[in-house]
Amino acid sequence: MDNLTCTSLKPSLKDGKLALYLIFAPCFVLLLSIAVLGQLVGLHWQNWLPGAEQKTSLISGVHAAVYTFMSHII
Repeated sequence: MDNLTCTSLKPSLKDGKLALYLIFAPCFVLLLSIAVLGQLVGLHWQNWLPGAEQKTSLISGVHAAVYTFMSHII
């Protein structure tokens, strides 16, 4: 019989983090621009972004919205 080795093709943690940042960063920039535009116009931008309804600051609201959005696409 031939000697067979069994190796698993598990993605490394480094690749997972890179993929996370490649999704997180563009989503964060997009949602931040929407929130800043809404803030400048004087509209309630928290209602537009899912997960940002109860947040008081711009960055924390966008951060929560990005993670809520990412949970739907991943």
